[in-house]
Amino acid sequence: MSHAQNVQTVETSQADRSDPWKPEAPPFPSLGKPVRHPLKVGIIGAGFGGLSCAIHLARAGARVTVFEKNACAGGRANRIEQAGWRFDTGPSLLNYPWVFEGLFRNAGRDLHDYVTLLPVDPSIRFRWPDGATLELSSHIGRLRAEFERWDPEIAPRLFAWLADAEFKYDFAFRKLVGNPSRNPLRWFGALSPREMAATAIWRSMDGELRRFFRSRRLREALGAYAMYLGGSPRRLPGLFTILPYGEIAYGLWMPKGGMFALTEALVRLAGELGVELRLRAPVARIRTENRTVKGVETADGRFHPLDIVVSNVDVPTTWTALLPADVAAARRRAAARLPMTPGVITFYWGVRGCVEALGHHTIFLPERADRVYADLLRGRRPVEPAFYVSVASHSDPTLAPPGDSTVFVLVPVPTLHTAGGETDGPDVVEQVRAQVFARLARERIPLGPARIQLETVYTPTDWRDRFGLYAGSAFGAAHTLFHLGPFRPGLRDRELRGLYYVGASTVPGTGLPLVVLGGAMTAKAILEAGGNR
Repeated sequence: MSHAQNVQTVETSQADRSDPWKPEAPPFPSLGKPVRHPLKVGIIGAGFGGLSCAIHLARAGARVTVFEKNACAGGRANRIEQAGWRFDTGPSLLNYPWVFEGLFRNAGRDLHDYVTLLPVDPSIRFRWPDGATLELSSHIGRLRAEFERWDPEIAPRLFAWLADAEFKYDFAFRKLVGNPSRNPLRWFGALSPREMAATAIWRSMDGELRRFFRSRRLREALGAYAMYLGGSPRRLPGLFTILPYGEIAYGLWMPKGGMFALTEALVRLAGELGVELRLRAPVARIRTENRTVKGVETADGRFHPLDIVVSNVDVPTTWTALLPADVAAARRRAAARLPMTPGVITFYWGVRGCVEALGHHTIFLPERADRVYADLLRGRRPVEPAFYVSVASHSDPTLAPPGDSTVFVLVPVPTLHTAGGETDGPDVVEQVRAQVFARLARERIPLGPARIQLETVYTPTDWRDRFGLYAGSAFGAAHTLFHLGPFRPGLRDRELRGLYYVGASTVPGTGLPLVVLGGAMTAKAILEAGGNR
């Protein structure tokens, strides 16, 4: 059945029903051939990309050790626990569950034996200063009704957009996302002429959305994902309309116990496969000889000989902080040229009572979202910020003391390298906190300082120092046209034999699903090389 026919079926059979729409998911990358000789692999960092790579390599027979500097695995997907409140530090929802199901299936396991996924629907609510709102849902009837509030005649164009985005999503994940080619012609050459035309890379994300949606507010909501990709809807390629589509099509979910429950599941799976996870074991440097990796040296001065090293530390941080001095000096210039996604200031609030006015995930957009993008791209802190609020206890009350709430607020700000003191420090934190409270008060949301019983704050400096995020960039290298696929830093170091990368700043890109796919891709590259450096 064609994509257009598929969506027509959705329109006629599900538009007035409450059933979620679940299109067929793309395939997860194959495991790769097993190793033929004992292969010692060290992975620096136990983020989701590193854990995915470790799981795939161990499944193929490699001896894998993961070196993690913190007390817990997970990277950005970590946890804060205080006085009965439990906060996920980074990702607040799980998207593209088929990716995680594929990871566990490759390991001979079932994801759902390890975690219970709770549906979050409506998935996201957008709010504007004038009181206008928009909710996204994976239930087609609800989605149609919500969009018709903005445009009563939108149904044919909504379903046309879903058909177009489904087609894009399918070929993007089947032919581009998992394609590690460093040759742009070969990368794009995997597409048919029809698929190439549908990429809309010559048109902006906003321009592509304009083909279907007349309402500026609808385009602002669907284009808001651009903020976390280091661009704006007017600068990112039209292919990125697959982002809102993917969350509508496959839903948003939260593991029971919070996102950290998924971290614990990956750690458990890795352990079952024989992966050795060393916590509080920071790597000080990668040791090389004659441009060939020999192992890693941990902060305690111990040398660990290895055949292969995979860095799950942010790529530009690896370049500038972990490589030999002569190589690092040259790489600093490359790191400085790499455009990064914004930094963030995150607040973790233990709140007394329920926050009834907010669902699990709310994005607050300003009246002029374009100014926020422009300010962030120019290294300025927005005068009127966009931010999102996650109340995870809305979906799982066990994350807070009985009757109380866990509240997570994320505010995009410039990176440390572009804004310096303008994006960090106590005064900036206080100003940003005041902006958030002022916006909540204007919208009559009863969440003010008096209700907050405890607070933890991470600034871009904290994100850099805790998790190795280059310049405090929260989401890794940007995803502008010339920093996609073959234009991003590759999985294999171009100069040092035996050094590989995984994570948000390499291919395929940022976000938990993509770094998990990237872990499989890096493992496959190592296995296809036969473990050779």
